Amino acid sequence: MRSFYNDERVIKTKKLIKTALSELIQEKGFDHVSITDLTQRANINRGTFYLHYQDKYDLLEKFENEVLDDINTNAENYIKSIKDIDFLGEDFSNEIKPFINKIFTYIKENYIIMKVILGPKSDMRFQNKIKKALNILLTEKGWDNYFDSQNTFVTKNYFISYLVSAHIGVIRQWIDSGMNESAENMAEMISTMFFLGPFNSIKNK
Repeated sequence: MRSFYNDERVIKTKKLIKTALSELIQEKGFDHVSITDLTQRANINRGTFYLHYQDKYDLLEKFENEVLDDINTNAENYIKSIKDIDFLGEDFSNEIKPFINKIFTYIKENYIIMKVILGPKSDMRFQNKIKKALNILLTEKGWDNYFDSQNTFVTKNYFISYLVSAHIGVIRQWIDSGMNESAENMAEMISTMFFLGPFNSIKNK
């Protein structure tokens, strides 16, 4: 029983610290956030903070890794679900929309966290972590067969770089604009831009 309450208390304390970090980064940027700021905002003492984190950089690193793990899990499930679908087939777009929607839903449900990590005052290093993780994941999960260095003008590495950068750009725009569109609309929009191309996607429905 004591362990249960201790675990619950730890979870609650870490949530308070993370919420404080999110709010403070939005207000003043990470570089200007101090441990005193964090402990005062979370209403905890410094000893409690250092019980869980070495410093604010360790806190941010753990914060980012948790989000990255969630994104990787969603991406892994997404890639596994489409591994037997013809990438160039007509049904591919419809098959992946529910999974793209799931990613946008996750982002919307974790709005404050994602705004810190991918918003205008975010750390570019984390965005590079996402790009690297997705790049590795997509490379390892079966897209190699669609690229032939002798017959394909666009090489695999450039294609994946374009794909990841474009998706992150759209997500950032969605976050910066207050997430007014639904996750479903964003999934539809990004699928359309991906499969039809940016210019064809702006034609009338």
